[in-house]
Amino acid sequence: MASETAPGGVDVTIPNVARIYDCFLDGKDNYAADRAAADKIIAVAPATRATALANRHFLARVVRFLAVEAGIDQFLDIGCGLPTQQNVHEVARAVRPDARVAYVDKDTVVLAHARALLATQPRTMVIEGDLDDPESILLAPELAEILDLDRPVAVLMLSVLHCMPDDDRVRGAVRRLRDALVPGSHLAISHITRPDPASGYRQAAEEGARTYRDLGADTGMTFRDRDVVAGLFDGMELLSPGLVNLSDWRPDPALGPVSGQGLPATYLCGVARKDVR
Repeated sequence: MASETAPGGVDVTIPNVARIYDCFLDGKDNYAADRAAADKIIAVAPATRATALANRHFLARVVRFLAVEAGIDQFLDIGCGLPTQQNVHEVARAVRPDARVAYVDKDTVVLAHARALLATQPRTMVIEGDLDDPESILLAPELAEILDLDRPVAVLMLSVLHCMPDDDRVRGAVRRLRDALVPGSHLAISHITRPDPASGYRQAAEEGARTYRDLGADTGMTFRDRDVVAGLFDGMELLSPGLVNLSDWRPDPALGPVSGQGLPATYLCGVARKDVR
């Protein structure tokens, strides 16, 4: 069971979305309120835990692809969440020992845990920044210490954009970060969406999102349809297989079983490249 000792100033009686996600991944950095919230969400949306694992495995496949096939050695993970297995630096450095990684989050609990975990990791930085304010990321002095934005960077926005309710602000944030990247850079996104009514899971997914709000979690979940998520890649080349369910993005049996197969499509994910003009 997770320790109930919290960093100073952190209210562990209020469920926290990053810690709830940590519960879904069987992590250890969560508290009683988070575990109770996770149980209530799973009660109404039973596929939630399997979907969270599928999203984590998508991260691993994407980072490996970017490091090996795309030749990327710089990663910017925005909304990184609590440290758990298969972190970006671990996956990247398994194939590119020289990889440099900047983790970004605004959550004080996330930042405390990440900095403790990564204190001895070379070429790795944890930055406080808010996706709702892209300049807080791009102008952070620490970013320039770890990443060279004059060279290609892979930007990861996995399970974070749906925490922002305003479509225009989401589009603006993604556009600003995309514009800051040089050609050859890549963008990876995963985002919740409403399942097809025929799947029989739409009501469960909507009840799960409603439960986040009713529990008083620090952020909600905003469903976006395919065309809205696809539009976030405007100005870039969406790579094969396009915008797909988590388990359908380049499954690789060599990396082990692919989580999420057979699940209703509650997530969309894709990877795009900023072309050389």
